[in-house]
Amino acid sequence: MTGRPRPLIAGNWKMNGRVKPALAEIGRLAARLRERRRLGCEILICPPATLLAPIRGRLRELGVGRRVRLGGQDCHPAREGAHTGDLSAEMLSDAGCAYVIVGHSERRADHGETDALVRAKAAAAHRAGLTAIVCIGETLAQRDAGQTLRVVGRQLAGSVPADAGAGNTVIAYEPVWAIGTGRTPTPADVARVHASIRRWLARRIEDGNRVRILYGGSVKPDNAAELLTVTNVDGALVGGASLKAADFWAIVESRA
Repeated sequence: MTGRPRPLIAGNWKMNGRVKPALAEIGRLAARLRERRRLGCEILICPPATLLAPIRGRLRELGVGRRVRLGGQDCHPAREGAHTGDLSAEMLSDAGCAYVIVGHSERRADHGETDALVRAKAAAAHRAGLTAIVCIGETLAQRDAGQTLRVVGRQLAGSVPADAGAGNTVIAYEPVWAIGTGRTPTPADVARVHASIRRWLARRIEDGNRVRILYGGSVKPDNAAELLTVTNVDGALVGGASLKAADFWAIVESRA
């Protein structure tokens, strides 16, 4: 099998959302899905853990439970134990998740997560049967110093488990300086980094040419079409624009 899996449009809700308004947005998304029976991409929503069960129930109720996948925003490397406030990958699987984000720049920066910890979390995701979305990306200082490819390569080497493949791993390139700032790299910049990631994957993973590489970092309806047509961009990890169904759907349609 040589082709890659379908492109993935993933929404990372971060620490946003209450039950009532969140379910209203899910209802709006479901209405769009019922109007569009076939899509050329896979849809993933990663809400806060408090919303996983309500959203799962509403998706099923609206008849689109098979068309929208759910994911966690983080997981602990252990299966269980004395880890107050944490969730294991097995717990996320039990809650109906198919994916989990690991190593997001906000986790790396705010919680001091290292490549080694991200690697352990991705391995835990695989253990639980989840697909790990491994996030990588450089800071503004690293970019200005011309270190982008070096940083990305180092993070890949440290964060991607040995058993990674197209069936259990997605890479998300998110330049830290573009997340939530409204700034985005040029398509040529994105192409350069994604090409470097693809070369790394192809050299080190048996089916590395099939592993999906997402772009993230201020992806919005007005720039999604341009970014998502760049070579080696297999979808997007969307932040703030995923909170409103209309904005998220516009991004989905740009790749659908």
